[in-house]
Amino acid sequence: MMDRVPRSWLIAAALAAAVAFPACGGETAAIALTPATEAQELLAEPPAGLTVLDVRTPEEFAEGHLAGAANIDFYGADFADQLDSLDKNQPYFVYCRSGNRSAQTMVIMRDLGFTEVYELQGGILSWFGAGLPIE
Repeated sequence: MMDRVPRSWLIAAALAAAVAFPACGGETAAIALTPATEAQELLAEPPAGLTVLDVRTPEEFAEGHLAGAANIDFYGADFADQLDSLDKNQPYFVYCRSGNRSAQTMVIMRDLGFTEVYELQGGILSWFGAGLPIE
């Protein structure tokens, strides 16, 4: 039995989502898999209204997170409902531990009609690996 999805499959899924995202509702949409150093630049000069979403568990979030991040637990029973309650026309920056949950979150957000979403490639592990700060 396989408990982990190969990283190449996750990247392929994210790229497939990126191709499909602009087709939703006929509106222009952006989806981006963003490496840590580019993410740091994006967060230093964020688009107006950008919300940083950490989709890890509350316990993981408490261990350290990106500055100003809001936590929505991917494993929460109401996860999709919480996402659906957000303003779909505002920009979002999403991350998890390694990129698996955030990649799945991107698909959900696309399906819900979000128009501008960025994902931290490799999750917070890549952020740590680049020596970038957390709270």
